[in-house]
Amino acid sequence: MPQYRIIVDLSERQLYLLDGDTVTHGFPVGVGRMLTGTPTGEYTIINKQYNPGGPFGVLWMGLSKPHYGIHGTNDPSSIGHYVSHGCIRMYNEDVTALSALVPVGTRVTIRQ
Repeated sequence: MPQYRIIVDLSERQLYLLDGDTVTHGFPVGVGRMLTGTPTGEYTIINKQYNPGGPFGVLWMGLSKPHYGIHGTNDPSSIGHYVSHGCIRMYNEDVTALSALVPVGTRVTIRQ
């Protein structure tokens, strides 16, 4: 049984999926701007919502920090940049693939 966890590296603008201590996937992400930075710390995925509409692309995975999540985007050119209001933005196909692997309750570490 996989023991998945997620690490988001803000300086690299990468999201890593780990099984135990082994990185199994890496995804480019868009993260918060200077004034609306992505909060660092330890969180968990608390819910998933498909087709949330608007700028959230095909999927929203809410974090245990209220109003923050990992989500798709309607602006793929923003991936890899400091662009969001603090959320972690992924390509729609990447967030869909990630969501298929990680259950609600998965630990998410966000670091500089």
